Amino acid sequence: MPYILYHYPKCSTCIKARKWLDSHNIQYQSIDLSMSPPNLPILREINQKSHKPLKKLFNTSGQSYRNGEFKDKLAKMSEDDQLKALADDGMLVKRPILLGGNQSLIGFKVDEWSSLLA
Repeated sequence: MPYILYHYPKCSTCIKARKWLDSHNIQYQSIDLSMSPPNLPILREINQKSHKPLKKLFNTSGQSYRNGEFKDKLAKMSEDDQLKALADDGMLVKRPILLGGNQSLIGFKVDEWSSLLA
C-alpha cells in the first residue's frame, strides 16, 4: 500500500519531502492540505501512529495558528476540540505528513525519514 503525503504545494519543505520520496522510489498519494484537510478519524490515526503529543500536529508558524491565537488557547482545549480545529482548517496542520503502515511522520526531517523509510 502506498503512503499518503499530506502537503501544501507551495511549501518549500513539502517540495523537498516530495523530491526525497521520488528519489527513493517511495510510492505515495499526494493530498493538498489546503484543499482536503484530513478528517477527524484520519487525524486521530496520524496522531496515534506518530507517538507524539497532539500539539505537534499544529503548524505553529502559520497564519491560521497565529490568527486563531492557538498559542494561548491550545492548552485549554480538549483533544476533541483540537482535532476539530485541525480538521476544519488544513493550514493549521503541520506539514508535510506521511501516513502509511504503522507510522506517520510529521514534518520533514531527512534523518528520521531515512531511518524509517529508506
